[in-house]
Amino acid sequence: MQYLFPFLVASVASLIACLVVLRVFPEFKLMDKPKKYGLKRAPIPYSVGIVLYLIFLSTVLFFLPVSQYPSVVGVLIGAGLIVGVSFFDDYRPLPASLRLIVQGLAGVIIVYSGVGIHSISNPFGEPFSLDSYITMVNGFEIIWLADIFTILWIIILINSVNWLDGVNGLASGVGGIAALALFFLSSRSGFHMIDQEPVIIMSVILAGIFLVFWCFDFYPAKMLMGDSGSMFLGFMLAVLSIFSGGKIATAFLILGFPLLDFFWVILQRVIRGQSPFKGKDRLHLHDKLMDMGIPLRWILFLIYVLCAVFGFSALFLGSMGKFAAVTIMAVIMIVMVLVTWQGERSELK
Repeated sequence: MQYLFPFLVASVASLIACLVVLRVFPEFKLMDKPKKYGLKRAPIPYSVGIVLYLIFLSTVLFFLPVSQYPSVVGVLIGAGLIVGVSFFDDYRPLPASLRLIVQGLAGVIIVYSGVGIHSISNPFGEPFSLDSYITMVNGFEIIWLADIFTILWIIILINSVNWLDGVNGLASGVGGIAALALFFLSSRSGFHMIDQEPVIIMSVILAGIFLVFWCFDFYPAKMLMGDSGSMFLGFMLAVLSIFSGGKIATAFLILGFPLLDFFWVILQRVIRGQSPFKGKDRLHLHDKLMDMGIPLRWILFLIYVLCAVFGFSALFLGSMGKFAAVTIMAVIMIVMVLVTWQGERSELK
């Protein structure tokens, strides 16, 4: 109950901000370009992610004593870097290589702040330790495996959530569900050895912001968060899942479908001889389901339900149970891929 207030403050602030955006963004010409993508609709406010980040920043600073949690400062700086560069990229596209470097730099900031993945749970035995191969540089400890894995985890989550944002309401809905699941997981009393207060506050604020924004983002969208919003959301979910103890299995259950879709799209692009990060194609699972004639709203709610069911199951499952859930999720994903592939073959005949 004590965390209801920050949730409500973040929600109300997000609601007010979205209403202001509808009036202010058009005056500053901060709008999308639907004709560029062959869409027959009027332009709507674009790259609202920078506003969502500012709400998150101010609300976290109000409710969380960052002087007690220095690592939170690194999180806010890393998120600000991602949002700032992505906001510029939304209007003046940057090279993919530069965006990737910025994402890696944000990951380095997180590692330097003391946040990282030091072990991965093993359902069949002892956890896999990543604390080997340590080097000291000017008093700073570089834990090679842990630090590299942490940076890769952040980059993968940023891009997997960003790729979700090709459909109205998908990234914001899944992100809101994921933030809520991380909040409930972190706030369980007597379950954690490490202080979870930063994760609890940041996740409940993130949930409040994006669940309200989802109402404006759901199809047909009244505004779009752009890369500044989707990459901010992906960055925060990546960091919250490893802050104050790793929750990698939980994050994979919540975001399993976006992650599996991320690797599936990369595989398809590699097979076709394209760049793995080449965009503007229709290789995502939600694209293929739409091409089969399934209504977009059905697809959205299907993915919402799957993310919620698997994500909240993490609250009650042990390591072996989570492994089984991830396996079931992978099987469902494979079945969906086969169904869409069969549909493509039928259309070609």
